[in-house]
Amino acid sequence: MGEAVLKHEAEKRGIAINVDSAGTGAYHVGEPPDERTFQYILAADESNLRNLEAVRPRSSPAELRLWGSYLDNKPIPDPYYGGITGFQRCLEQCTKLSNAFLDEVEGKVIGHSC
Repeated sequence: MGEAVLKHEAEKRGIAINVDSAGTGAYHVGEPPDERTFQYILAADESNLRNLEAVRPRSSPAELRLWGSYLDNKPIPDPYYGGITGFQRCLEQCTKLSNAFLDEVEGKVIGHSC
């Protein structure tokens, strides 16, 4: 859900952005991260953040942060167990976090172009 929301919010602002999402589960245990470079890696919660830190190559220039760190430091809970209300809350949280992230990224781009 987060990927779709971030793409949508960026599109509403006229920002061209490439967004990809991936789990940190045991699906590809022992395999290194994708060789393609990412500028920002956003973790939904502390567990995913720890998993990402563990597999992140030391040479990676990507900024790795908890997605919630752009707003309120709250993790994004799994909506699966919260019924339709859980999904609605997740959508609202992803929308707020997407806008907070885009505000910061836009600020960095504007600051560098001066």
